[in-house]
Amino acid sequence: MKREEATVPVVDLFAGPGGLAEGFCAPRVQSETLNFRVALTVEVDRFAFETLRLRAFLRKFANGFPNEYYNYLNGITEGIPEWSSLFPKQWNEACQETLCLKIGTHHANTLIRDKIQAIRAIHGGRTVLLGGPPCQSYSLIGRVRNAANAGYEADKDKRQSLYREFVAVLRTLQPAVAVMENVKGILSAQYRGRPVFPQLMDSLRHAGGRHRYTLVALDPSAAGFTSNRGHDSRQFVVRSESFGVPQKRHRIFVVCIRNDLAEALPQNLFPRLVRANRVVNVHDVIGEMPRLRSKLSKSDNFATWKKCLYDALITVESHVPSLSRECRSKFNESLANTRNSIENGELPYRDVCGGVRIAKSCPANLRRWIQDPHIMKLPNNETRGHIKEDLSRYLFASSLAFATGRTPKSIDFPQVLSPRHANWNKGQFADRFRVQLRWSPATTITSHISKDGHYYIHPDPSQCRSLTVREVARIQTFPDNYFFQGPRTQQYIQVGNAVPPYLAYQIANQISPILEYYDRITSA
Repeated sequence: MKREEATVPVVDLFAGPGGLAEGFCAPRVQSETLNFRVALTVEVDRFAFETLRLRAFLRKFANGFPNEYYNYLNGITEGIPEWSSLFPKQWNEACQETLCLKIGTHHANTLIRDKIQAIRAIHGGRTVLLGGPPCQSYSLIGRVRNAANAGYEADKDKRQSLYREFVAVLRTLQPAVAVMENVKGILSAQYRGRPVFPQLMDSLRHAGGRHRYTLVALDPSAAGFTSNRGHDSRQFVVRSESFGVPQKRHRIFVVCIRNDLAEALPQNLFPRLVRANRVVNVHDVIGEMPRLRSKLSKSDNFATWKKCLYDALITVESHVPSLSRECRSKFNESLANTRNSIENGELPYRDVCGGVRIAKSCPANLRRWIQDPHIMKLPNNETRGHIKEDLSRYLFASSLAFATGRTPKSIDFPQVLSPRHANWNKGQFADRFRVQLRWSPATTITSHISKDGHYYIHPDPSQCRSLTVREVARIQTFPDNYFFQGPRTQQYIQVGNAVPPYLAYQIANQISPILEYYDRITSA
């Protein structure tokens, strides 16, 4: 089979910044016998769309990204290059395959249907469909926030049924394989008094005809489990930290294999993720990144920041919590390290050349996935501003985490550091200030990080800040050369909404043999 014939078109819906597609279609993951390419990707958010389009453009260069891109990332040139003028062919192709549309509207559905029918006419069923319908109305946190909104009615929230738009495309495209991702909260979500997940599964199974698709779980403990052999929704939960992602991100993944293929597929080719040799932690991916100070919300400069941190040190030193002798010693060591750090050189808050390393302890495969030898300065790596009072809280929280190996609860904070929240001591804000522990996987990176950095405090007390976009991007396993468009707030949202590309890459590795088998049985 010729290489161009071995290319499998991929359609990616509700794509976010492109984490799923990156795992399938990044140039580094292509094999000699089979490779995936994006034929169509759709996203409604303007900034995520711009990120998608740029990545689609870069994938057009089979021999590596253009020098102009690296010159921009490394700060050699200012301003985003005019790609349409420099590389009109590649840019036009990227514009054709990426659409900024609100799926579910008449205009969007008509345009998508026409493109899907064109893809089907050329490639038949030898395609892959990916997608993660919006999850805010399904997630446990999202449901709590929605319930607090006066006038919110879940049964009128159209996001509850957006999975049907994915099913509609599945019905039209009839791909050999489809992968749907969603939050774990969908297992308990209800819509109009009925559980959502069984409805979703039935819709996927019967897309295009009765029992048209076999639904398969990816977790190795499922041992080839499919929904056609019984129904245990928990089997479809994938725990990212089990598969080399430095994050406790638990999501639903359903693999749909068209029955004409599934019925002939050998049991050993049913997709099943392989557990990593060890759990990857926060230090593995961000521990060797450049040290940065937080910015201040007002009157930011290093001298002012230094004085604020000195004031924070004095406050925390005066309120050391009750700890064992060993933990108290480590707590004081953390404060001493912080004092030495601010006295020995000025910490920047962005634009650090060099320092693009990743810890030697990071597994080799993940290190190769993230790093790019052409990157001299990490993009999207600017700290955000914090108020003076939060510097004290961050210093206390990260020092306590350093000493005890756990992130503090509200009860651990001395009164002088307690924020003025009416519910601070009532349990709702028990983990209001959460340190991402260096020797553990991170907690789930969500889009809420765009509004609140308190849940994502850097483990190094001397930096006294929340995580940058690039740091959470590394925790999400985005390559360092993946540039997020838009204001910093929007960059956080994109990263928080994404599927970890390294996990998607492992899923692609499980899907690839199925398509290779499909080629063999259809060409026989």
